[in-house]
Amino acid sequence: MNAWNHTTELDFILMGLTDSKEIQLALSVLFLLIYLATVLGNVGMILIIRLDVQLQTPMYSFLTHLSFLDLSYSTVITPKTLENLLTSIKNISFIGCFIQLYFFIFLAAAECFILSSMAYDRYVAICNPLHYPVIMSTRRSHALITGSYMIGAMDSSVTVFCLSTLNFCNSKVIHHFFCDTFPILALSCSDTYDAEATIFILAGSTLLLSLITISSSYAPILSTILKINSSSGKHKAFSTCASHLLGVTVFYGAMIFTYMKPSKSYSLGKDQVASVFYTIVIPMLNPLIYSLRNKEVKSAVIRVVKKRGRAPRN
Repeated sequence: MNAWNHTTELDFILMGLTDSKEIQLALSVLFLLIYLATVLGNVGMILIIRLDVQLQTPMYSFLTHLSFLDLSYSTVITPKTLENLLTSIKNISFIGCFIQLYFFIFLAAAECFILSSMAYDRYVAICNPLHYPVIMSTRRSHALITGSYMIGAMDSSVTVFCLSTLNFCNSKVIHHFFCDTFPILALSCSDTYDAEATIFILAGSTLLLSLITISSSYAPILSTILKINSSSGKHKAFSTCASHLLGVTVFYGAMIFTYMKPSKSYSLGKDQVASVFYTIVIPMLNPLIYSLRNKEVKSAVIRVVKKRGRAPRN
């Protein structure tokens, strides 16, 4: 059997989402509009936070990196998907496939821990408000951000190493619209048990650790909010967490549905829909979630627009 792992001359073929030309055209228009909204929304969020002095806090520093991660991993997936839909170019090189997979896992894993850091930040702000400047110092927030990227890099490096050591013998057709772990595992003629177990444990540990951090942060937050006597005080405290809770629910729901199961239970139709949701749609939704439900961001937008409007013109 002719194994071709480590061969850079042969390409994988991405089958995409559908064979129907009409549906491909409709999806290409839809995905292009979503991607443009993703770029505008996330770049806009980053600029607003950077330009407004009142948003120079750890929470909005985390939000800046969340927007950067959303923009980045959408860019890793969407342009290639659009090329697949709009042209007859379905192939992706062996190296290109694993580069796409590497950056996707790196950015998605880093986002898990950025979301965890945001939950911890809200815990400190609500449960220990007097000590917030000391506990959530600039140094600590930078350490949490750096740690998130380091864990993401470790996760992606181990996963790509496990997959790249497998043999790929006959079929090189990936039944997906991007290079993901389960579709690549399905192509291998090697014994994939060790690679699959390692990837499952790694992905499970990442999701579990970040979810434990989020849950252990929000349990005392909810307890503290319930002890507040005034309804206006409860509403104000809860509103600071509502956007983050919604973002966490949407992101983790799609990730758990897709990855927390054996590769043999992979379902092409259902998992592709979930993959479209968390790789293409969610990066567009996060700026909306964190801006429309956040009074501070809305106020910052107004301040920045007024400030730019008053700026002297040459």
